[in-house]
Order: sequence, then structure tokens, then C-alpha cells
Amino acid sequence: MSHRILIADDEPNHRRCLSISLRLEGYDVMEAADGQQALDVLAEGPVDVVVCDLMMPRVDGLELARRMRFAYPTTKIILMSAYHLTRAQLERAQVGEIRFLPKPYEFRQLEQHLAACLGGTSDQVALAL
Repeated sequence: MSHRILIADDEPNHRRCLSISLRLEGYDVMEAADGQQALDVLAEGPVDVVVCDLMMPRVDGLELARRMRFAYPTTKIILMSAYHLTRAQLERAQVGEIRFLPKPYEFRQLEQHLAACLGGTSDQVALAL
């Protein structure tokens, strides 16, 4: 069974490119155009990892992570952003344990984060800044 990945990004071209690339790697991929749509997809069934952008309409990436922390505690989160966030900022946001992927990034970097989320221990999945 392939791992289920949800991509939440309001930039349709980036979302589609990620979706295609991850499908080619064998993942079961779903898409959401913003954080609210991501929450709707999560309510429909289990997801292993959410890869989301920080800046999105309606529900942004930090708010999505906050809501997921309690509602979907086993789902891992990879937050992408062109804005640099410090560990302290993320801790103040009370988003729980997430991985951070600064934009721009290379696809192999996302693959490394996914591998850590899907196969690593909780120590390996700790916040990566």
C-alpha cells in the first residue's frame, strides 16, 4: 500500500508539479488549494503526511498545523515557505512537531523530509530548521 500524501498549496502550478512528481514516486497524492480544503480532505480519511505552504487563503499553514495537532496527531506535517521561520516562532505558534522546508528547494530535499516522516522515529522527525 502506498503512503497517502496531501499537498495543500494555493499556487496551482506548484501543487500540480508536486502532485505529479510524487505520484511518479509511487505515492497516493491528494490536493487542496488552501488550509480549509486540506481539513476537508483530512476529514474524509487518513493521510500520512501533509505538505503545505505557509501562506494560503482562509486557513494558512500554521493554523492548519495547529488544528491538525489535536485532530490528526499521527499525520506528519511538512511546512514549505519562502519566509524563514525560527524554532522559537514555530514553538510560539503551538503547531507541534513539524518539518520545515524553505523555498526554493530541490525535490530531493522534499523526498528526504518525506522519508524521515514515513520511516523515521519521532527523534528523526523532529523539527528540521
